Amino acid sequence: MRAVVQRTDRSSVTVDGAVIANAGCGLTVLLGVAGDDTEDDARYLTEKIVNLRIFPDNEGKMNLSLIDSKGELLVVSQFTLYGDCRKGRRPSFDQAAKPDKAKELYEVFIRLCREAGIAVSQGQFQTHMIVALNNNGPVTMLLDSKRQF
Repeated sequence: MRAVVQRTDRSSVTVDGAVIANAGCGLTVLLGVAGDDTEDDARYLTEKIVNLRIFPDNEGKMNLSLIDSKGELLVVSQFTLYGDCRKGRRPSFDQAAKPDKAKELYEVFIRLCREAGIAVSQGQFQTHMIVALNNNGPVTMLLDSKRQF
């Protein structure tokens, strides 16, 4: 699994002109699922993301996690994180999981985040969405459960 993790003041997802999800201060996560991912990958990313110390403490140092800061989380499925652009001009998505498997692991990730005590909002799987966010910092982290980067 891959995640683009952004520290945000607020974020939202709009589908067909209607806001379907929003989050206050916390994180916005764009989540991609690979064909060979398992629940272990979802567990790894959940643990990493909810405990990632990228929120400022009283001295302004990145020292607090999403759990520590009692932040909110908006999770958006994004298969394009597995787009391979190394050849030609059109990305290949061969590494991305098929929709059924991707949705299952996307939902596992969301469930695990909720079980960790995080308030979670989510985008609508396999739907054209408009994602709006205010990146605070800006702080953006790239995570990969296979630790490729």
